[in-house]
Amino acid sequence: MDFSTELAAEKQLRSVQGQLCLDDAPVSGYEIHAGVSSGPALSQAAVQLDDGRSDGAISADGQVLGTYLHGLFETPAACGALLRWAGVTEVAEFDYHGLRERDIERLADLVEVHMDTGKLAELCGL
Repeated sequence: MDFSTELAAEKQLRSVQGQLCLDDAPVSGYEIHAGVSSGPALSQAAVQLDDGRSDGAISADGQVLGTYLHGLFETPAACGALLRWAGVTEVAEFDYHGLRERDIERLADLVEVHMDTGKLAELCGL
C-alpha cells in the first residue's frame, strides 16, 4: 500500500471510538504509537473515528487492512466483521469484556485459596 510512517517525537495515547469500514461495525479501543503515517493509501480508511479523524487503511483490492487501533477484536461486531472479512463463514459472538472479568475473578479466587496473601503483602511491604 502506498503510504509511509515516520517516527514522531511525541507518543500518541488516547481512547477512541468509531466505525470499522467493514460492515460499519462499531469499534472502541486505544491508540498507542509514535508513528505518523501519510500517503495516498490512507484515503480509504480502515476506521472512521467519532472525532472526525480516520485511522489506518484498507487496500484497493480489500485484501490488506492496517490500523493503529488496539482492542479492535474486543467489540463483538467488529470482531465478527473482521472474521467474516478473513473468510470465516460462521462467527459466534461472545462478550470479550465479560469473559475477561470472569477470568480475572477466577484468578483472584485461586490466588486467595492457594497463596499466603498475608505473607505476600508482607514481602511487598504492605
